[in-house]
Amino acid sequence: MDAAIPELLDRLEREAYVADPAIATSLWLSMELKKPLLVEGHAGVGKTEIAKVLARMLDTELIRLQCYEGLDASTALYEWNYPKQLLHIRLQERDGVTAAQAEAQIFGEPFLLKRPLLQAIAHQGRAPVLLVDEIDRSDEEFEAFLLEVLSDFQVTVPELGTIRAPARPHVILTSNRARDLSDALRRRCLYLWIDYPPFEKELAIVRLKAPGASDELATQIVGLVQQLRRAKLAKVPGVSETLDWAGALVALHASRLQPQIVQETLGCLIKDEGDLRKVRTEIEAGRLAVGSAA
Repeated sequence: MDAAIPELLDRLEREAYVADPAIATSLWLSMELKKPLLVEGHAGVGKTEIAKVLARMLDTELIRLQCYEGLDASTALYEWNYPKQLLHIRLQERDGVTAAQAEAQIFGEPFLLKRPLLQAIAHQGRAPVLLVDEIDRSDEEFEAFLLEVLSDFQVTVPELGTIRAPARPHVILTSNRARDLSDALRRRCLYLWIDYPPFEKELAIVRLKAPGASDELATQIVGLVQQLRRAKLAKVPGVSETLDWAGALVALHASRLQPQIVQETLGCLIKDEGDLRKVRTEIEAGRLAVGSAA
């Protein structure tokens, strides 16, 4: 185990993900104990990316279930392809097959639309990574259904019988804490909280993901972003916004931050009209140090 965490950190870095021992340890334990990993944190701090990187590291398929309000079991699990079933019945009737005989043929694998959960359960070969993204956006009823699926990784399709996972998927759940998740779900999972990164870690991320940015520019970008996170904004910029802004500045051939180019590109970083006004006022008043390291 002593060597496992540093080795996993190295593998994450090779996949262009700047992690830390807490992230690597949580991932390692999730794989070793075969337990889902619930990752919470602010928007844009790299929660979803963990699942993508894990799938690349394991050289396996990433299956993503994007949660939203109103998501139900059939949408997440499976549906029957009704247009294809209807067409099959009509073609069979044209060939002289009775409607009853045709209907008996349409509830089989060729007519089954596997949604993400069933795709993960029925997946053949190497165990996939199942990403349940933004579970906090789903309803409590769906969360209860998901708990049942995660408990044994099998599902019963009345027309086909019980389908069991040949290999237990690696499960990553993410949450932005739009609502509180149940204690039952939390008990089922290992837990990881990802906060906004400190200066040095965020600088390492920018250098890795935006290699076109000079050291001076990368340092100034992260310095200003770190200041903005202390400015009590309505929509605090995440790491994803930092990288968007860095990419925009590189595309504009900026070598360092200046007030004018910051003002012109703030839309890459700030995504709220009130925050834009506030930040522009702070820059004009000199209360935000453009071009400093922190």
